[in-house]
Amino acid sequence: MRPTRRAAGAVVGSAVGDALGAPFEFGLPGVYARRFPDGVGTMCGGGGWDPGEATDDTQMAVLVADSLLECGGLEPADVFRRFQRWAVSEPKDIGLQTEDVLTNGEPWDLAAARHFQVNRRAAGNGSLMRATTAAVYFAGAGRSATMAAARRIAALTHGDRAAWEGTAIYHELIRAALAGADPLAAVPDALAAVHPDHRARWSTVLAPDWHPDDATEFNGAVWPCLGSALWALRTTDSFERALGAAIDLGGDTDTVAAVTGGLAGAHYGLHAIPPRWTAPLHVPLPGFGNRILRTAELAWLAQELEGARAQ
Repeated sequence: MRPTRRAAGAVVGSAVGDALGAPFEFGLPGVYARRFPDGVGTMCGGGGWDPGEATDDTQMAVLVADSLLECGGLEPADVFRRFQRWAVSEPKDIGLQTEDVLTNGEPWDLAAARHFQVNRRAAGNGSLMRATTAAVYFAGAGRSATMAAARRIAALTHGDRAAWEGTAIYHELIRAALAGADPLAAVPDALAAVHPDHRARWSTVLAPDWHPDDATEFNGAVWPCLGSALWALRTTDSFERALGAAIDLGGDTDTVAAVTGGLAGAHYGLHAIPPRWTAPLHVPLPGFGNRILRTAELAWLAQELEGARAQ
């Protein structure tokens, strides 16, 4: 499979998971199977979302991509400014922590840290949900560089190192998948590069025998979110089934499915994503005019990220 098809699969797959899971957010386990008992899910819309409409997960991922391409690399202050512009433009959804960090008036390099100092809880999945575009861009730079970039971007909104390490692991698994390797087989090497203070907990959540029922937090936290995505990939045999399994867990369905979709898309490739999901897919971008990205634009963005990615 051509690398470009994997990169497009990752970016489009994450957006598809986001849009497919959004109408089921905060639902109970099994809600997807009850809605689609024949297993053929569609972009149904609901919960304030139009069919195929992506949420803040993909919107922020696009902003990261735009910054990387326009700046020719990672400029954290520029990423933060784009996030701020989006956050004050009334997006349909924005995480409470992310909103506070982006609107509290603190400088870009202090806002997340100061939020964490006050609240002591900042290990949500908000940095993980937007990571696919950066993971594609930095894949060519190798394990250390892509994981370091993941941490820097995560730290813009999340002051807890647990979120940084989870995002770094995700970057490395995407890198492996884009190279044609099995992302599940890449977990041990990724864990070896995790900060020692966080390695044990991540090792538990990403272990082959871990199940989402073993989670000790709601899957809006970074640990069960990434753990659930790997479980969905591990226990299914197609892109479509992986997303169905992820959404059927309930809870933070759009983000768990977005993370799953990025991994599964990189693993199976763009061709594995059903056209009935890609046809209605669209990503509005509040604060940036009337810009709306559809599947073709997302695939082009993936190609540009892959072509311009750090070496």
